[in-house]
Amino acid sequence: MTKVARIDQRKADHIKINLEQDVRSALTTGLEDYRFIHEALPEMDLNRLDTSLSLFGKTLASPLLVSSMTGGTDEAETINLRLAEAAQEMNIAMGVGSQRAAIEHPEQARSFQVRRVAPDILLFANLGAVQLNYGYGIVECRKAVDMIQADALYLHLNPLQEAVQDAGDTNWIGIAKQIEEVCKKLEVPVIAKEVGWGISVKTAKLLTNCGVSAIDVAGAGGTSWSQVEMHRAPDEFTRQLAATFIGWGIPTADSILNAKKAVPDMTIFASGGIKDGLDIAKCIALGATLGGMAGQFLKAAAVSTEKVVEMMKLVKRQIEVTMFVVGVEKLEGLKVGKLVRQ
Repeated sequence: MTKVARIDQRKADHIKINLEQDVRSALTTGLEDYRFIHEALPEMDLNRLDTSLSLFGKTLASPLLVSSMTGGTDEAETINLRLAEAAQEMNIAMGVGSQRAAIEHPEQARSFQVRRVAPDILLFANLGAVQLNYGYGIVECRKAVDMIQADALYLHLNPLQEAVQDAGDTNWIGIAKQIEEVCKKLEVPVIAKEVGWGISVKTAKLLTNCGVSAIDVAGAGGTSWSQVEMHRAPDEFTRQLAATFIGWGIPTADSILNAKKAVPDMTIFASGGIKDGLDIAKCIALGATLGGMAGQFLKAAAVSTEKVVEMMKLVKRQIEVTMFVVGVEKLEGLKVGKLVRQ
């Protein structure tokens, strides 16, 4: 099997496994340990609350992010276009899946190119940070951004996934220095993104020193990519290796707090097991700017654009109702003593 065929098959496997298998972490997000203080007399109009925010020069209607998922196959193109159409209608941010396959095989670029249906959204390109040790550099980073006319670039961090997958890329020596070089040279902001095992205080400090503009903590509690790799393992040894780490990682709530403790002024995206708008509101109260969801949107996009829009409207309303019964009119109000640990 050729290299491109292997990547294609991996992308197809990832979609199929996420749609059909239980690949949840054995951990929870930690968000269930927090609750908002309910205000029975909010003294405000629910329909006049403001969930908008400005980020990287664009105004978003709500703090909802379509987290990076897929690309590189015909099915992935359909999913990305549906997600992007919905994001355009709802005026929210979106990331695409890893563009490595399209960098190496430009004919696959179309599966990531969503500007044709979403000209205005805040859009994030995506490459694996470890590829900076496997021949990638500023040229490839610019190609990823230019390919989809992105507003910023995700460099995703997935050492555990690489370590448990068949023939993964496991040389991570000097990656921080490589990220720093990209941050210095790339014309758009660089965002460091975990993929589901969270961010420690040490890593948050290191990434800040590299010059990243934001950190997506992608904590444990949602999809476990070691479980995904377990389902596509070629042999029993690899399957057992991947299965070992079902309970690995730093929960999402702790990851947000770690990042804010390490770098109070850093822009934080929260993802990893977020199930609804109430969870997103909790993440904002803990210090995040955006809350990212993936699995639910993947399932909706497998049906239709309309199904994705329907879900986005529900999440936005959940955030609004949370603000209403907490008694705040703007998102920033959630961060002022409104959340308590149970």
